[in-house]
Amino acid sequence: MEAKFATRSEAAEALLEILPKEDLRANKFVIVCLSLSSVVLSDILARNLKLDYEILFSEPIFAPNNLECEIAAVSETKEILINDNLIKSFNITKDFVFGEAERKYEEKILKDIYKYRKGELLENLVGKNILLVDEGCETGATALLAIKTFMKLNAQSIFYATPVIPQDIINNLNNFIDELYYARKIADFVDVDFYYEDQQANSDQLMKILEESPYYLPLQKEINKEKNNAVQS
Repeated sequence: MEAKFATRSEAAEALLEILPKEDLRANKFVIVCLSLSSVVLSDILARNLKLDYEILFSEPIFAPNNLECEIAAVSETKEILINDNLIKSFNITKDFVFGEAERKYEEKILKDIYKYRKGELLENLVGKNILLVDEGCETGATALLAIKTFMKLNAQSIFYATPVIPQDIINNLNNFIDELYYARKIADFVDVDFYYEDQQANSDQLMKILEESPYYLPLQKEINKEKNNAVQS
């Protein structure tokens, strides 16, 4: 059986041991958290590295006849990553994928933006050095969607860090990013939750982490806006 992390904090410590800390600080990397379940991990890294962080919201798109089979994904910038082999094998049209992408954007992504980012759009990260962080890389789809999104934003460099990753997708990811960091590569990957003994934080806990973090960019903007309004009044 593969070794598990007792907590997300332990997983963060494992990443901190291998990340190029001085390089990340010197080049003012921005951490981009790839899921709400990765906020705990990202916040710990941000506090230790003294780097700002953002969340990139995205949603999976499933086959109409198999709600466990992910055929595509859409990000909040409306970038779409499609698994062409799967949609062909299931005889699914791209019109269906685009329709589902719009629906997921309207029904889920926008709600998350308003809830966790006070309605602010993704911080302007054009030309920035980006460190993508996820608590686990299962199929690589979320990572590839994020990479596509930040390539479109002309990121200066894209690093990716995760505590656990399947061994068979490492080479594929390496083709699209500048640097890849992982604590453990798994030969027979189960699923991300399997490698953590603690429970995921709930919505209230996540909001508390974001509100109390001095490194979460969207709420920094909100605080600065309130200060400016107070000064002007």
